[in-house]
Amino acid sequence: MSDRFDPSSRYGRRHAQKIARAAAATDTDTATAERDPDEPFVGWRFVQSRRWLGYFAIAVAFAIVCALFGMWQWDRRNEAVRQNEQVAQNYEHTPVPLDQALPKAASWDDSQTWLRVSVTGRYDTDDQLLVRNRVHNGQPGFEVLTPLVTADGRAFVVDRGWVPTGNAQDAPDHVPAPPSGDVTAIVRLQESEPRIPGRTDPAHTDQVQSVTLSDVAKKVDTPIYTGAYGQLASESPAPTEARPLGWERPTADTGLHLSYFIQWFMFAAGGFGFLAYLMVQEYRNLNQDDPEERERAQERQRRKDARPKTDAEIEDELLNAGR
Repeated sequence: MSDRFDPSSRYGRRHAQKIARAAAATDTDTATAERDPDEPFVGWRFVQSRRWLGYFAIAVAFAIVCALFGMWQWDRRNEAVRQNEQVAQNYEHTPVPLDQALPKAASWDDSQTWLRVSVTGRYDTDDQLLVRNRVHNGQPGFEVLTPLVTADGRAFVVDRGWVPTGNAQDAPDHVPAPPSGDVTAIVRLQESEPRIPGRTDPAHTDQVQSVTLSDVAKKVDTPIYTGAYGQLASESPAPTEARPLGWERPTADTGLHLSYFIQWFMFAAGGFGFLAYLMVQEYRNLNQDDPEERERAQERQRRKDARPKTDAEIEDELLNAGR
C-alpha cells in the first residue's frame, strides 16, 4: 500500500499530520499527552471540518427537495385514486332529477362529477354553440353545446358530443340536429371550465374557447345553469340522425405516481449513501499509513483478487498486454 503512496496526493501523510496537529492543539493537555501528533492515524475527525459540514448540509437539502417532489407525486396519486372512486360511484348511478342535483343555478359540488342526471325540456338550437380546439384521436374538431330549456324557463347546457373540423372552413361541415319537441336527456355532470388565459371567444360567431358557463350565458338568450353542464349519455326520443360522437368511460388508472413517489425517496437515500461512500474513501486515504488500515486495505485487495474476473476485466488485460 505504502509503495504506491503518492506524496503529492491531496490526502498524503503530510496532510494527515497537519490535521493531527490542528486537532491536538485544541485538545486538553491530557489528550495531548496521550497522543503523538506525528502518529499516522487520523480517524474520523475530518468529518468535523467545515467542508464536511457543508457536504452534510447539501445532502440534507437534496433529501428535502426529493421528499417534497415525492409527496407531490403522492398527492397526485391520491387524487387519481379519488377520481377513480368517483367515476365508479357516479358513472352508472341511477339518474337523479336535475332540480335535486342542482337546486340552484350556481349549485355545484366536486363529488357530483360524472353523476348521471335526468333533465326534460326542449332544445334551443338557435343558441347552439361550438367549443373550439377539441381533439379526438389526433383530429381537431368541436364540441356541440345545446341549451335544453326546462319547464321553469331556465336552460341547462348539454354537451351533445364531438364533430370534426370541416374540410374547407374552420367550422364543422355538418352538425347533427337534436330531437325536436320535449326531450328527456340523461347527462353526466361536469363542472364549468375555467377561462383559458390569453384566449377570447371569436366575435360574432357561435364559437367559444371553453365551456366557461359564465361566458356561455352571455351568448344564450335564456338564463342558464352556471354551476355545471352535462355530457350527453342518452336522449329520448332518439334523434333522427346519428348524434355527435360521445365519450368513452374514463380509465381507472393511477398512472406512475406511486413509482415516482418511491423513486424520489430512493434518490434521497441515495444522496446519503453517496455521502457515506465519499466519507469512507476519504477515511481510507487519510489513514492509509496506519498499520491497521493498511491491513484492512490488503484484505480488501485479496478479496478482490480472489473474485472471478469479469469479461470486461479480461478484455482490458488482453488489450493492455498487446500494447
